Amino acid sequence: MFLLTRNIFGTKNNIKTTHARKYPKKFGIMPTYLYLCKRNLNEFNMADQESDCLSGYRQKEYGIPVKRYCQTLELKDDPQLIAKYVEAHDRYHSWPEIREGIRSVGILEMEIYILGNRLFMIVETPMDFEWESAMTRLATLPRQVEWEDYVAMFQDCKPGSSSDQKWQMMERLFYLYE
Repeated sequence: MFLLTRNIFGTKNNIKTTHARKYPKKFGIMPTYLYLCKRNLNEFNMADQESDCLSGYRQKEYGIPVKRYCQTLELKDDPQLIAKYVEAHDRYHSWPEIREGIRSVGILEMEIYILGNRLFMIVETPMDFEWESAMTRLATLPRQVEWEDYVAMFQDCKPGSSSDQKWQMMERLFYLYE
């Protein structure tokens, strides 16, 4: 089996699976950009995901009614910075204190999707969640300011901005009206 990979510049490469897994840095690729190639089906899956953008992502079930917030943000249009931003958010490099802080303010799930340099974030919360007070509290948690300053180098934003200032809330335009 071969891996279809993308190096930090987005260039596609075919590398024998065993070599890519043993020596990812030698081939100039990052683990978050490894894609398995099922040659006969031509389906591509991120190696670190439960599913992919073509087959859909499973939603968590909470047993309670939830609401969703959707936000967007642009990254600096630089493939190397985008690759580092993606890596900073993978399960091996994202900061545990940040994930814990997000959960501690009442957020049930937070997902970020990317297309080019455009990010789209979905935040799921209980129905009684209050956005303003939660974001105010989140900004005061340990390492949150440090994290925001770190990721700001990748984001198209003003220095010193909080998460709530960088991410723009989106309005729902359409749903199935049922």
